[in-house]
Amino acid sequence: MVKSKIPVTNDYIFKKIFSKKGNESILKDFLIAVLEIPIEKVEVQAEVTLEKQLEQNKLGRLDILAILDDDTVVNIEIQVLNPNNFIERTLYYWSGNYYNNLVAGEDYRKVKKTIAINILDYEQFEEGPFHEIARLRRDYLHTILTDKLEIHFIQIPKFKKEERGIQTKLEQWMQFISQTNPKGVELAMKENKEIKKANDEYEYLTGEAAQRRLAFLRDKAIRDEKSMREGGREEGREEGKIEIVQKMLVKNMPIEQIIELTGLKKEKIEELRKNTEK
Repeated sequence: MVKSKIPVTNDYIFKKIFSKKGNESILKDFLIAVLEIPIEKVEVQAEVTLEKQLEQNKLGRLDILAILDDDTVVNIEIQVLNPNNFIERTLYYWSGNYYNNLVAGEDYRKVKKTIAINILDYEQFEEGPFHEIARLRRDYLHTILTDKLEIHFIQIPKFKKEERGIQTKLEQWMQFISQTNPKGVELAMKENKEIKKANDEYEYLTGEAAQRRLAFLRDKAIRDEKSMREGGREEGREEGKIEIVQKMLVKNMPIEQIIELTGLKKEKIEELRKNTEK
């Protein structure tokens, strides 16, 4: 198995593995694992080439939209960074797919079941299992209002914490997607030929120079975004400390005590005091 710095959770790599023409059996097996339903056929919806999409969008969504043999619409998305608005975001995109699958003038009862599968490299919920499903329910007896809305949250960090061997098909796939346990990946490949096929595709993609470069560019864009967010948080924390120090100075608190409470350097506090006295 190739030990590449580009992970399966790189959404360019993930989409190439699961939506490439000829890899329908890989996607079908993964969906059977997540949805726990029999699936005869999966059709990936055509779109602009992934390379062009990557160049144009940088951090735009690289998701997979597929139609099952019973006309159910399924959208799969990998999310590495926590946008802090993901519930609203997934509902927005789910509703767009739900709306778009009804032909104008058609009876509303004919609108197709629409499923969103979100694979998250962070914990969306503090409590609960690594794989959760959200549905629309009535308050009364919590009965399901309709089965046409289904949103899956698959949280990779929780899977790593909960890992207890391979007991289900989804856990086989999670071994491959998380790539944290080489022995687990090897076992999953032995037990599931589609995971072996997916891993072969992964090895090709992370070994072939042009594909690796595109995956690297995608990974770099995500890392840059993460760095900018973290930098913004640091800047925000610094501004918050300065505001607190200014209030302390107005109350004539000793500088030594301010240093102890805020962690700011003496020179910075002296500078703030001079500005406060002006």
